[in-house]
Amino acid sequence: MTDNPLLRPGAAHPDLREPTIGLLVRTFYERARRDDVIGPVFEAAVEDWDDHIAKITDFWSSVMLRTGRYNGRPMRPHLILPLEGRHFDRWLDLFEATARELCPPDIAEAFIVRARRIADSFEMARASQRGEIAAPRHSLR
Repeated sequence: MTDNPLLRPGAAHPDLREPTIGLLVRTFYERARRDDVIGPVFEAAVEDWDDHIAKITDFWSSVMLRTGRYNGRPMRPHLILPLEGRHFDRWLDLFEATARELCPPDIAEAFIVRARRIADSFEMARASQRGEIAAPRHSLR
């Protein structure tokens, strides 16, 4: 059986700090907003970018450092968006490239493992909502 980093208590990486999370989130969304595939989806869905970035920073702080700062329901907004598999693929490609560019390799990998699981979870929930069954695609890459 392989080691699952998601089952370990505490921070995803001992050297990860809040400023890194904030930089990753801000940089990713700057790129995502300009992207031909996911940019239009984000621009149509997000009204207040400062608020959105603050919420997503809290989300990643909770995921990566277990701060508990995010107490929302991230799945719900994604269920009403016009998302397809290509949107999840592009989100991950951009997120992974940004994490690898901005973070040391082991911290980038910690972000990527979690981002892939999140993408699978959202994609499978969207399929379920349509009465379909979807297998995880992203955490297997």
